[in-house]
Amino acid sequence: MSKQNKLLIFILTVGAFGIINTEMGVIGILPYIADHFHVSVSKAGLLVSLFALTVAVSGPTMPLLFSGINRKKAMLLVLGIFVLGNIVSIFTSNFAIAIIARVVPAIFQPIYFTAAFIVAANSVSKEEAPKAVSKVFIGVSAGMVLGVPIASFLASTVSFQISMAFFAIVNAIVFIATLVYFPSMPVKERLSYGAQLSVLKKQITWLSIVAVILLNSSIFGVYSYLAEYLKTVTNISGKSISLILVLFGGANIIGNIVAGKLLTKDAIKTVVSFPFALGAVYIILFFTGQFTVPMAIMTLVWGILAGIGSNINQYWITSAAPEAPDFANGLFLSSVNLGTTIGTAVGGLFISQLGTQYVVLVGLLSLVLSLVFIILRNNKNTPTKQLSI
Repeated sequence: MSKQNKLLIFILTVGAFGIINTEMGVIGILPYIADHFHVSVSKAGLLVSLFALTVAVSGPTMPLLFSGINRKKAMLLVLGIFVLGNIVSIFTSNFAIAIIARVVPAIFQPIYFTAAFIVAANSVSKEEAPKAVSKVFIGVSAGMVLGVPIASFLASTVSFQISMAFFAIVNAIVFIATLVYFPSMPVKERLSYGAQLSVLKKQITWLSIVAVILLNSSIFGVYSYLAEYLKTVTNISGKSISLILVLFGGANIIGNIVAGKLLTKDAIKTVVSFPFALGAVYIILFFTGQFTVPMAIMTLVWGILAGIGSNINQYWITSAAPEAPDFANGLFLSSVNLGTTIGTAVGGLFISQLGTQYVVLVGLLSLVLSLVFIILRNNKNTPTKQLSI
């Protein structure tokens, strides 16, 4: 890979960090947001849930609409909107305006990630594409891992507005770097909307979408309640919970690096093995979750697998529809957000009916179902056949 391409991928990785930071970092400052706008914490939570829901809805449509537009211009537009949204959030005292300042960037978010994945994949050979895309995912993981504690630290030591300023500054730096270092990237072979939408006629596309929804449900259906699990089942202190959450996040970054290598080496074997590996982690968690050391070790393994899972999800959908990369990446973003929403909802149901310890059953159930759809897709067609078309 040339120095220029390495620089471009690095900028895309920081861009992914900045955008996910804006989305997820708010989780760490919800109490401060509630105080600032004089609303309840649950109402402040709308800033998180509405963002995710908007991404799920705009995932397939926005990348499709922007599929013919110069990728550099598209990315600059999105970054500019994120900077403006964050600036509005700093200065507004109206909660309704704060929600609008979150929802509008969320509408455009899928455009940036679709462009970032395609630019990263196109910067290397087809065989090395999963490795290049996995580097962009490092930014996603870092945004989730570092975004929450950094925002929380800034809000607790200075103010809520400084946290929002941090989000704005990161996005502004990436905007300038993209403007200066990225060459113009016109779309050479623009597919018609009809040609892109026609991938929905393929059975393999739908088998991949359902598998990805279930795979993400298996991860986030349990991970969303990790702090609660550590508090009530493992019975550890707040500081220890924070450390284990950081451990999970760090492991997630390792998982992204490992995933690029595994998918490049043998994609099918990696995807088929994944439900078994994560299932084994959940079974061990179920029986050893009350012990701190085994719980910490399993969280490390779980974090690595979660990082691998993110890359598998993107690969599984885009390899099912390689002829329409923009639309396929949009479908991926929509599917993972839908999986997160479903998994979290079902996880909450299991906790309220059975108890916190049983939340791992959501993960196991999702994994069993995902394996069915992975096998069905493999029998229907293989990604290598699809990619050679």
